[in-house]
Amino acid sequence: MFSVFTRVARRGRSTARIAAAALVSGLVAAGAISGAGSAQALDGVDGVKEQGGASAVISGLDVHGTAVVHENGTDEKVTAGLFRMTVDGGGMLQTYCIDIHNPTQTDARYQETSWSGTSLSGNKDAGRIRWILQNSYPQVNDLAALARKAGARSLTEADAAAGTQVAIWRYSDDADVEAVSPAAEKLADYLQHSARPLAEPRASLTLTPQAVSGRPGERLGPVRVRTNADAVGVTPPAEAAAEGVRIVDKKGEPVTAAVDGSSLYFDIPEDADAGSAELAVQASTTVPVGRAFTSDTRSQTQILAGSSESTVSASATATWARQGAVPALSAHKNCDKSGIDITVANTGDKPFTFRLMGTRHTVPAEATRTVTIPLQEDQAYDFTIEGPHGFEKRLRGILDCRTTSAVATTDDGLRTQTTTQPSPASVGGTGASGTDLAETGASNATPLIAGAAIVLVLLGGAALIFVRRKKTPADGAAGTPGEE
Repeated sequence: MFSVFTRVARRGRSTARIAAAALVSGLVAAGAISGAGSAQALDGVDGVKEQGGASAVISGLDVHGTAVVHENGTDEKVTAGLFRMTVDGGGMLQTYCIDIHNPTQTDARYQETSWSGTSLSGNKDAGRIRWILQNSYPQVNDLAALARKAGARSLTEADAAAGTQVAIWRYSDDADVEAVSPAAEKLADYLQHSARPLAEPRASLTLTPQAVSGRPGERLGPVRVRTNADAVGVTPPAEAAAEGVRIVDKKGEPVTAAVDGSSLYFDIPEDADAGSAELAVQASTTVPVGRAFTSDTRSQTQILAGSSESTVSASATATWARQGAVPALSAHKNCDKSGIDITVANTGDKPFTFRLMGTRHTVPAEATRTVTIPLQEDQAYDFTIEGPHGFEKRLRGILDCRTTSAVATTDDGLRTQTTTQPSPASVGGTGASGTDLAETGASNATPLIAGAAIVLVLLGGAALIFVRRKKTPADGAAGTPGEE
């Protein structure tokens, strides 16, 4: 079923937390986290999900073989193949890795995102990777025909998966890598040399912009729907109706259905107190091949190779007040600038002032500003920006814009691409050959990564928390940053 709902926020503001639990307790004890309650704050945790779409949990390698990476005069064996993800709300995804030097954390959560928020940003060969995905396994499941094109006698599913992954790595990581299986290597060479650049695919579902603001008695928006689903339905919940907030079209008519290109508005009653509401849309569709998936933990970036009918979602918020600063905030990863872009649109009649990384920023009334927060590669972040009238926006995640990182090698010399021991499954119910991760053992990269994160904290380059003191509507809101 397709659904759209709104949530009117009336709960207290939660204290900002840092992603690493061990660091949280230390910082709280040191008094680095603070903040007073706010009756109208929009609560919850927001990853930087500028594209919306599918959210999923990775379960491990599905069909795979073995490859050899030649680097710095050494040869390392790695597993190479197709991963499986389970989509929140229903559906399955198949993905390949575009981040060879990093481990995959089994059960890590992933979010569909744009190429600009991944290591594909600025990669002139990113479009060739999409061509490989569309012209190889599992999109092409006639393995006999694929073998003929590759000049191989035959291809097993494991060969097809390994060869496809190797060809992708050559473009995504500029890796000197070859498949162990001769048939898989022939396929990798064929795909690499045949690939042509294709455009980045559209997101499965987005709402643009992420946030709007204004005054009571107005229709706030438009928030535009972009999707490859046939339609989405609109069902505001009872709590929104009780507050008098409606979701309407540009004519002010209540929305019961929306399609790609539809414009939605928050209709705020004229007598409404200052507050916030969230609009979330949901649909069922196939996610386009070539969409990137990133995790908010240190886990390999993935790229979509296949999708069942899956649940996809996106959200947008509205903030309103009669006077003072009225900010609308959106954010997205910017790998070109190695940071996060935070865009604030202030529709109020007073300036909106806040601090980021010790710098004071002011957005004049009826103006929009974008601030880039610079981060180090692999740096976790968890920060909250607060404003007048109970405005609050929390963002967390990890900056993963490059493909180089420390790796772990098992005792038998096989570098694994996952950190647990999943039993390989097969696509379509048939067997899959290749290295069983249950035999090769788990990667020990996780404690190394945690240790590196702590070192970054001590050096002053780790996760960031920004907490602003609440001001009166006439003053705007200003604050001081916390530290992690």
